[in-house]
Amino acid sequence: MAQSKGEGGIGFHPHKGFEILSYNIKGKGRHQDTLGTDSVVGAGGVQVMQAGSGISHAESLLEPSEGFQIWFEPYLNEAIKRPPTYRKYVHEDFSIVSENGVTVKTILGEHSPINIVTDAKMYDVQIANGATYAYLLSPNRTLAGLAIRGDGVIEGQEVSFENKDFVIIQSEKDETITIQSKGEELRMLLIEIPTQVDYPLYRKPK
Repeated sequence: MAQSKGEGGIGFHPHKGFEILSYNIKGKGRHQDTLGTDSVVGAGGVQVMQAGSGISHAESLLEPSEGFQIWFEPYLNEAIKRPPTYRKYVHEDFSIVSENGVTVKTILGEHSPINIVTDAKMYDVQIANGATYAYLLSPNRTLAGLAIRGDGVIEGQEVSFENKDFVIIQSEKDETITIQSKGEELRMLLIEIPTQVDYPLYRKPK
């Protein structure tokens, strides 16, 4: 997660293998890469860089901004054999459903325009004061949530969280996760992935 009060940026640097998704909450960002891309992403927009066999890129913030960059990890031995790609999406490209005080924008998953190799789902969820959002989590899946704005509670889990708190839930069976706002509108970024994958993951330093 990153925030800026003005302009800023990171110069050209390389990546391989990973699928890197950047989501703008507000402001404008500029992306440049060694594929020849020069792209500006606005509020609500997403850019996806599949690093593949290798790519260098630079990122600039053109005004006060807030956003997220999430790295997804496919099987790297296969990923580094694929050519690198870059794609940009605007807010209007995404499915947005509003019902009973809950608005869900699907960033990754069914009806999303984005296709990545990694098994992942991602949602931007806004829950009005007093409203409740129910999320069905399948067995052996992990749900990670970041409260972007507001406070909330996960019913039946005895878990409450505040603005900028991060929560993780793992499920061994079909489970409905019920999230309720507290006191004001709650906005959360939710990401669902397998609890375990059937390929070796990148070795992290201890």
